[in-house]
Amino acid sequence: MSKTLTTALTFASAFLMLLSLTLGPSHIDLATTVRVLTGQEVQANQQYIIFQLRLPRILSSFFSGSILGCAGVVFQAALKNPMADPFILGISSGASFGVAIALFLGLTPILGFPLSALIGALCTTLFIVSAAVQRKSSNTTLLLTGVAVNYILSAAMTLLMFLHREQYQRILYWTLGSFSTSTYTQVRVVFFTLLCMIITLSFLHREMDMLLLDDGSARAGGLSVQKVRIGLLLLASLATAICVSYYGVIGFIGLMAPHVTRLLVGPKHKRLLLPAALFGGFLLLASDTLSRILLRSGELPVGIITSLLGVPLFIYLLRKGRYHYG
Repeated sequence: MSKTLTTALTFASAFLMLLSLTLGPSHIDLATTVRVLTGQEVQANQQYIIFQLRLPRILSSFFSGSILGCAGVVFQAALKNPMADPFILGISSGASFGVAIALFLGLTPILGFPLSALIGALCTTLFIVSAAVQRKSSNTTLLLTGVAVNYILSAAMTLLMFLHREQYQRILYWTLGSFSTSTYTQVRVVFFTLLCMIITLSFLHREMDMLLLDDGSARAGGLSVQKVRIGLLLLASLATAICVSYYGVIGFIGLMAPHVTRLLVGPKHKRLLLPAALFGGFLLLASDTLSRILLRSGELPVGIITSLLGVPLFIYLLRKGRYHYG
């Protein structure tokens, strides 16, 4: 089932990429797009639109969605909670808040956006980890802690925008998410991040399976529970911070992709990881494509689309009591 799903998602993603290249206000048809991609002679402006505007955006959204899908798998395994993801637990907001603080204090020329986002994400992760490693903390308590962190950081972001109105538009960008400024440099960075993440996690799939057990059973199996948990959370937070530093806060991909994939292929992480990454990339690419074409003039922030997709699933999981493993 895993191989079948992986193959289906690969072809579906490739088809969606081709379709997304043709969609937009420039009205470039499919035949022209294929000629551009195969190196045939076309108008210079059509070649520029395909290669310089649409293709880096499509690749960025797909690779970022794959990273968020992998990050969701990690958070859900490390915290033994299928409702955990970087957005709900405040990791994405922490990265965005780090960027906002750097803009507010004028530190972006020194730190840059990626390092500012990384600091914010890691600080938030350390707070979440401190809650996760407490013996008496339940899945529900942890989930509510993440929701509280999200609210606090959102309020702080609003305060920063109010106090620093000349940076209002730049800070607002990080709260909504957009791929409109994607570049090939960013594509290379997020692809390298995704590649490193998948390779690392492919060697740790047994450890992630063991984390789903109770801590006593995992330790009896020879697993250093706290060390592995913290390492995985830091890895997922770093990858999430890189995406946020370029494209802003994008919610619920890390919740939807692993959960839906787990229903199809089961909880074993060896079978789960790659399909979850592909499904996350497909979801975010589809969301970004919709954000470009739904409005006649301009575009919607992609975070709005992913939230509209993710919130119903989140409510459904709450109603069904699917907030713990077992």
